[in-house]
Amino acid sequence: MKPTFTAYVQGVIDAFEAKYPEVKVKWEDVPGDGYNEKLVADAQAGALPDVVNLSTDSFQLLGDRGMLADVAKLDGAAAKEYVPGAWEQFKLPGKGDSVYAYPWYVTPEILTYNRELFESAGLDPAQPPTSVEQFFDYAEQIAARSGGRYSAFMADPKGRLPGDWQKMGIPILSEKQDRFTFDTDKAVAWVERMKDLYAKGAMPKESLLKSDDINQLYGGGKIVFGPGSPGFVKDIKQNAPQVYAKTQVAGAVTGTLGHIGIYAQSLGIKKDTKHLDAAAEFAKWVTNGPNQVEFSRKATIYPSNARGLADPFFSDKGDGKDAETLARAVGADQLKTAALDANTPVQWTNQVGDAVVREVQKAIKGEQDARTAVKKAEEAANRLLADAARK
Repeated sequence: MKPTFTAYVQGVIDAFEAKYPEVKVKWEDVPGDGYNEKLVADAQAGALPDVVNLSTDSFQLLGDRGMLADVAKLDGAAAKEYVPGAWEQFKLPGKGDSVYAYPWYVTPEILTYNRELFESAGLDPAQPPTSVEQFFDYAEQIAARSGGRYSAFMADPKGRLPGDWQKMGIPILSEKQDRFTFDTDKAVAWVERMKDLYAKGAMPKESLLKSDDINQLYGGGKIVFGPGSPGFVKDIKQNAPQVYAKTQVAGAVTGTLGHIGIYAQSLGIKKDTKHLDAAAEFAKWVTNGPNQVEFSRKATIYPSNARGLADPFFSDKGDGKDAETLARAVGADQLKTAALDANTPVQWTNQVGDAVVREVQKAIKGEQDARTAVKKAEEAANRLLADAARK
C-alpha cells in the first residue's frame, strides 16, 4: 500500500484512534511478492498481526490452519452490510455458515472491446456477447474477417478456467464439495472449441503458453477483447488514448448462471488475538461504507460494503461515451448480483489450476484429444484435492 496509499491508510487509522483513544494501531506494510509465504511463516511463529489483509487464496491458507476468527460468529449482523458475493467469498468448505474475514475492496468482471475492430469484423458493437458460447461465435467471425491483422482474445486457459465452465453450468465440484466433477460433455466441447479457434487464429499463438502483455496488444490494435477489468480501461486511457477512444464497455459474459465472478480482498482477525473487540472494530471501520468509497475514489476498485456501493459515484454513467466512467457504473451494477457460484472455489488452488491447464494446453495444441484432456485434468485435480485433505 505504501507509498501510493500511505496518506489514505494513515488517515483511516488516525480517525479510528481518535474515536477510540485507548486503542493504538501499528501498521506494517508488506510487499506483494512472497506475501503468502510470509503470512504462513508469521502464523507458524505466532507473529501474525491482530488484523491481516487477505486475498481469497491467502485467506484459505490461514483459514485451513484454524488461525482466523469466525467473524460471522463474532458479529452475524455484519453480513447484511456487505455485497452477498463478497461475504460468501470468505467461507470455507465444510465449515457451514462460518465466515473468516470481513470483505474489503472488490473488483468485478466487465467486458471491454475495440469498437472499430468489432465493426470491421461485421459485428454490431451495440450487441456484445452475453454467453461463453456466443463469445466463441464472435471470436470465430473475428478470426475469419481479420485476415490475420488482429486476434479476438488471449488464449490464457488459466485465466478462463474455471470461470468459463461455471458460466456454462458445468459442475466444478460434487454436492459435498469433496471432489471435482467437471469431466462432462460440456467441458469437452469447450476444449474442442478452444482448439478450433486457436487453429483459426482467433487467439495469438504465443498466448497459449505464456502471458503476453495484453495491454500492449490491445493498445496496439492487435486484439479485440481486452481484460475484464475496470482498471484496464484506466490504463488504456493513460497509455493508448487513440485506442481508448475506440474502447466500448459492457456487462461481463455471464451465460447460464447469470452471475459474474469477483476478485476480493479482506481483513481477517487472528483467532487467538488478545484484542478481539478492538481488532474486529478496526476491521469493520476500515471496511465501512464511507472509508471504502474514499478508497475507491483513489484506486480503480469497488466497495464490498453495500452502503458504499450505493454511493452515486458508482452509478454515474456520464454521457455514456467515456469508457472509464461507464466501466465504473457497469462494474458497480454487476456487483449487486455477483455471487459465489461464479467465483473460483477455494478448492481450485493454483496447483489445481496448473494441473488442469497443462492437460488443456496439450489438447488445444493437438497433442491429445479433448476428452482425454478433461479426464486427465479431473483425475489430477482430484489427486491434489485428496492430498490437501490428508495434510
